[in-house]
Amino acid sequence: METQPLSVPAAIHARRTTRHFQPTPVAPELLDELLDLAVQAPSAWNMQDRSIVVVTSEDGRQALSKAAFGQPQPLEAPVVLVFVADPTAWQHSNTDIAELAVHNAAWNAEFTAMFDSRSEFHSLRERGLLRENAVKNAMIAATYVMLAATSLGLASAPMNGWDADLVKQAIGIGGRAELAIAVLVAVGYSDTVPPHPGRRPRDQTVFTEQYAR
Repeated sequence: METQPLSVPAAIHARRTTRHFQPTPVAPELLDELLDLAVQAPSAWNMQDRSIVVVTSEDGRQALSKAAFGQPQPLEAPVVLVFVADPTAWQHSNTDIAELAVHNAAWNAEFTAMFDSRSEFHSLRERGLLRENAVKNAMIAATYVMLAATSLGLASAPMNGWDADLVKQAIGIGGRAELAIAVLVAVGYSDTVPPHPGRRPRDQTVFTEQYAR
């Protein structure tokens, strides 16, 4: 029986980080829908300098668990998404990005010229921020995945404790020093409904005009 997807506000309130998963597989069509939503995430200059490696095989998930110092999520969850950030993406021609944006009337000639100049990326390189920029873009996509997963009735767990070199080996990019692992997100069905750990009152973390802590 299909369930009605949650609204964005409802998904934000309902999302929890799942520590343990049921062995129930994620239907291919549901995974496809989740990934279709993930790639809609924005990125600076629409560079899309992040990729998602979908790991569902037992061997692959075992390798990711090992890379994550034995954490159980990759072993239990039927799907693990590895978000790869590419700080070198801007160096390619990327003509398809500009052509599609122009075709969709999203970019005018002036904006396209700015994209072609890569001036912002040259500035990022000079300041040593290319990797940080790409990782930020990958994290935005990961956030889309977690909210979309909740909306679709799936559970997720972002994972930030792992050996990057071992993760790269597990997904076939060992030795690719130019690429960065941003985050792993395990996806499946939770074995329980985790309680909300709570958040600090908004007035402790949201300020007007100036940081006040």
